[in-house]
Amino acid sequence: MRPHNPRAIQVRASAAALVCAGLLVGAGTSPLAAQNREHQQMAAELRILQDQQQQLALLVAQIAEAVKAIPGRIDEASAATRKGFADQELRISALAGDVGLIRERTQDTDTRLRSLRDEIDALRATLVALQAQITQIAQTPAPNSDPVDLSAVTPVGPGGPPAPVGPPPSTSGLSPSRMLDSAKSDYFAGQYSLALSGFEAVLRTFPRTESAAEAQFYIGETYSQLKRWLDAVGAYTLVVQNYPTSSNVPEAYFRRGRAYEDLGQTDAARASWELVVKTYPDTTGATLAKQGLDRLVRKATP
Repeated sequence: MRPHNPRAIQVRASAAALVCAGLLVGAGTSPLAAQNREHQQMAAELRILQDQQQQLALLVAQIAEAVKAIPGRIDEASAATRKGFADQELRISALAGDVGLIRERTQDTDTRLRSLRDEIDALRATLVALQAQITQIAQTPAPNSDPVDLSAVTPVGPGGPPAPVGPPPSTSGLSPSRMLDSAKSDYFAGQYSLALSGFEAVLRTFPRTESAAEAQFYIGETYSQLKRWLDAVGAYTLVVQNYPTSSNVPEAYFRRGRAYEDLGQTDAARASWELVVKTYPDTTGATLAKQGLDRLVRKATP
């Protein structure tokens, strides 16, 4: 047998150890590489998730800001809508005022036209009267040439000469508005008898004029001042019946109701006031009638 060489044995052992170490190193390198690739892939996915999370957080913040801005925009839209409605209401009110002004001016123009027509009628009547007087003067016989006409002498008795009887006052040359103004002056001065005579003269001379309608109304006013309530009721009723298109009709209804109230006939007063409120709702007479109805309700309430 060959004797064992310790050095050879040691060399062979070292070589075997190196081979084993190389085998071990080669065997462990493959799992480590695979594990590193998996970690890298997971890190990349984690970064993607983080980016998506950041984008989602940014989107949520933007949505939150938009949601916060919604109430303000709603308030702005509501304010704009309210302002639009307010402006529209102001325009409507202005239009209503303009319409009311136009109505008043139209009524004033109509009244003036009626006054002019009354003036023309008065002038026509004056011309007719003048023509009649001219005709009468032309037909009068010539005066007696004798300087002393005894036939015109009236015997004088013990009581002296009789008092001359003058003709009734003439209304020729007077317009209905002037006659009405004269009678109204007597009315406001408290001369009620003269005022009644003047108003009745307007009715006799110019019965179908606006001045006649106002004269009839003031006859009722005069009777009311004299507390002749039945006569006042009749006068106001004639305004309604004879001059239904006159502007004095609504207040005539109200005044008639007041006369009925003073007579103690509350049912008749209520009927007259309800009629003017229903038929002429936008007039002063209707406003006064509403106050009268409220007064009757308060009286009836215990």
